Amino acid sequence: KNRIIESLKISKGLGVGYRNGPELEVTGYSCEDHYLELDTVKHSWEVIAEIIQDGYTNDMICDIGMPILHRDVLYNCRIVILNGEILMLRPKTILADDGIYREGRYFTAW
Repeated sequence: KNRIIESLKISKGLGVGYRNGPELEVTGYSCEDHYLELDTVKHSWEVIAEIIQDGYTNDMICDIGMPILHRDVLYNCRIVILNGEILMLRPKTILADDGIYREGRYFTAW
């Protein structure tokens, strides 16, 4: 959470209009089986709520990656926020499932 907030502060200080964070930025990419725990998703929303409440999305489009549970299905998503309002949730449509990647173990493609 602190790294996201620091990145938002730096971006805002530089006058950035669109800040795009990495995939699964809130949780980190390597949570593995922790993605299957509902607390991981709950705490991700708590981080987003704090970012919104503290005004970090004011006057800057913020694109943040996090897991989202929708109708009991877990998605690897982008959440786009501006001025404290969630504008869009964008689930990943193609998962990485080759080599060292096993996204299909945790997430469903949209």
